Amino acid sequence: MQKKWISAGLIAIVLGGGLYFSWDQLNPKNQEEIVVVEDFKEEMEQDLLLYGININELDVVEGVVGKNQTLSTILAPFNVSYQIIDEIAKKSKDIFDVRKIAFNKKFTVLTGRDSSEAQFFIYEPNPSEYVVFKLDEVSVYKEAKPVELRNVEIGGEISSSLYVNMTQLGITPDLIDQFADMYGWVVDFQRLQKGDKFKVVYKEKVVDDQVVGITDIEAAYFEHMGEPYHAIPFEQNGELSFFDQEGNSFKKAFLRDPLKYTRISSRYNLNRYHPVQKRYKPHLGTDYAAPTGTEIRTVGEGTVVEARYTSANGNYVKIKHNGTYTTQYLHMSKIASGMKPGSRVKQGQVIGYVGSTGLATGPHLCFRFWKNGKQVDWLKEKIPPSDPILPANRMAFDQVKMDKLQLLANIPLSYPTDNLVAEK
Repeated sequence: MQKKWISAGLIAIVLGGGLYFSWDQLNPKNQEEIVVVEDFKEEMEQDLLLYGININELDVVEGVVGKNQTLSTILAPFNVSYQIIDEIAKKSKDIFDVRKIAFNKKFTVLTGRDSSEAQFFIYEPNPSEYVVFKLDEVSVYKEAKPVELRNVEIGGEISSSLYVNMTQLGITPDLIDQFADMYGWVVDFQRLQKGDKFKVVYKEKVVDDQVVGITDIEAAYFEHMGEPYHAIPFEQNGELSFFDQEGNSFKKAFLRDPLKYTRISSRYNLNRYHPVQKRYKPHLGTDYAAPTGTEIRTVGEGTVVEARYTSANGNYVKIKHNGTYTTQYLHMSKIASGMKPGSRVKQGQVIGYVGSTGLATGPHLCFRFWKNGKQVDWLKEKIPPSDPILPANRMAFDQVKMDKLQLLANIPLSYPTDNLVAEK
């Protein structure tokens, strides 16, 4: 075995007679890192596949995209004509626009054993996918990498806030948002108590030993002031929803909050001192503090009746949900594209972004809620839930419930200070 020291951004190895080069060996201007290249050959008894391509008779060059590099400059050292590069760029537009090749993304070039001319160029736009450019045939296709689903069962205790304590255990913000939306009508997350407990079951999506995403929650538990709330998944009427132990639905006609998990900075108040106008006047909305640009979502399905600017409300959107309920979202930095009178929106759809336009002292969302034409306190409204478990489904639900209750009961609580980690 022969070893050489070279300047390289990636290690390059010979496998099955196929030589792996580093990109920086071909581009010696980059002298940032020193690595070892091992050069060896061995007989292969079966095909060696890379990205689904047989590389037994190919040499492999791996690298990462440098600053300001394009498809043309990457392929220049591999004797690929500008005509082929131009054809590839045109043909790939509907699959992957080569102008989106980005800095520090991984790529691989496959060349013939007896020629330095590239036959394949493979680019990884994200950890889950890769795009194959077949240069000799001028064709392009995209593939997804195999995804492994890994079980995660984790529990913890509130000592600070739901967000802080969940992130300390490695739970992602997306999952925290799911959890908060699920329990939003059951638990007031603005008034949690130390010692409240949570448990959650979901799966991580793993590609090449790297977590690239998560699935939706599969079961959950929250204990608030000693009161347990189990969330049991069950499919009814073609829709998977969550139910409590008695079979009552967690789902409501509206989401609990128009922003993903956040902080309420001001509540409905008929005698509030206005911070801009410096006088007492009713505050008929609920204020959610959040950074400028935070996504604002409609709490329910409906039709846009207003989407405009006024000096007091700033940029705002008003939505009629049905003959009873209407909602309004004020002080946006920007209204989302497509929001105009008559537009239909779905529950959870982004309709704008947090800002401080109009009469506002800082970035926040003022959310207003009408019932039968009168503004009411959103936080005190009793919104009717979806249908409970139907009698015909009770036996099947009880079996699912037993399995999920046992699963949740067996999940231990983890405490970051004890350096405990979730079992996967």
